[in-house]
Amino acid sequence: MKTITHFFALFILVFFVSCQTGEDDIYLGGDLGEISGTYNEKYKDYDENPFLKVNEFPKSTFSIDADGASYANMRRFVYLGQKPPKASVRTEEYVNYFTYDYPEPESGENVSLSSDIVTCPWNEEHHILRLGMKGKTIPKDQLSPSNYVFLIDVSGSMNSPDKLGILKKGFKQLVDELNPEDRIAIVTYAGQVGVLLPSTNASEKDKIKNAIDKLGAGGSTAGAAGITTAYEIAQENFIQDGNNRIILGTDGDFNVGVSSTDDLVKLIEKKRKSGIYLTVLGVGGGNLNDHMMEQIANKGNGNYEYIDNASQIQKVFVYEKSKFHTVAKDAKIQITFNPDMVDAYRLIGYENRKLDDEDFEDDEKDAGEIGATQTITALYEVVLKSTDASAEYANFDFRYKFPDSDNSRILNLSIKNRPVGITAGSAETRFAVSVAGFGLILRESEYKGSLDLKMVKELAGSSLSFDPNGYRKEFVELIGKIN
Repeated sequence: MKTITHFFALFILVFFVSCQTGEDDIYLGGDLGEISGTYNEKYKDYDENPFLKVNEFPKSTFSIDADGASYANMRRFVYLGQKPPKASVRTEEYVNYFTYDYPEPESGENVSLSSDIVTCPWNEEHHILRLGMKGKTIPKDQLSPSNYVFLIDVSGSMNSPDKLGILKKGFKQLVDELNPEDRIAIVTYAGQVGVLLPSTNASEKDKIKNAIDKLGAGGSTAGAAGITTAYEIAQENFIQDGNNRIILGTDGDFNVGVSSTDDLVKLIEKKRKSGIYLTVLGVGGGNLNDHMMEQIANKGNGNYEYIDNASQIQKVFVYEKSKFHTVAKDAKIQITFNPDMVDAYRLIGYENRKLDDEDFEDDEKDAGEIGATQTITALYEVVLKSTDASAEYANFDFRYKFPDSDNSRILNLSIKNRPVGITAGSAETRFAVSVAGFGLILRESEYKGSLDLKMVKELAGSSLSFDPNGYRKEFVELIGKIN
């Protein structure tokens, strides 16, 4: 009874705070028995994409999304015995957390395209159209030199092993992975901004690690000032045709100077044309500003990851470090459905990445980035009029720019794949569909049909043939932890 009383008191408090903000962010109460303190985490709730009739809306246009933060954040909640907040579930980030066995790009291109059509496991009258993209693989010894600026939040809210502690471990692991010609600078911010380490050659590993070890937390959070300083240092040490990137580690709790999401986005938008990319690493809980971090990574020509444990450090900083090297920028998709073959469609996820159809050919319109070896997946639930094997169901246009170009190039794939049953589909498609289904369940989607965790687990368990670092197997185990 005491726990129930605390829960309702907390609910009333959170509801009052959210009403006072005047914003669309969602403020959440946490389980006080699991985590000390009260949650004030910020998530943006988006309405799900609806089904659209092809004869009214034949085109579907959106920016790719290379983030994986939503999945890792979910894992944090699950291991605490909780379900993640519905507003935190971005289904496309669940799917794109994983790497898929897609083909390498053709010579002269930096991205490959692929597709499949299978029956929809949660609605057998519908089908799933999978779109796959892969950034070209670049061997480690051929990666361009890197100019990194580690921008690290050392404010009081970061004084925790799962925040500053885990970032220190991650940054030191990345130092071990760098080539001798790479460079690193370290900028810190709390109430004020400091340059802990000027740009230093990566061959001086001990010097860099000693600087990281000195990091301590305390004070308020002047995040915007830190961002400005980091861009200045990155620009001073800019490597032509290199990888120039700021890696921001924070819980997102900015409270000094420019701190609203809209104002921070405007600041980042002014900086992104400099050729400097922005990766955002979210950490911790209780005051996590997920919405802000996802938005500034999006607008900063970068990606957003959440670091919840040591395994995730390995994933981001070691196994998938080549993603820091962009091979395609401003990447966007336009699907044109054939009204003779497709009656209706629904894009699963990507709610905050939608573009107007005319944006597809506009090279000034910002879109997403793809790193070396990175795979991107998008799924549509479609209502087919026919399953004629010889017909074109849709046309897949993909537009992107080389990292050093302001002019886009276009790839095209005519989707004529013969629809097959879900069990006859490729392992890559089955696994992507299983992860998307998991997201629909946690989001309590109105479109989840007959989905249940047993169906998700069986689909995922049948799709483990490609699993280089064991993340698919971990996903199957994670499903069993949901109550």
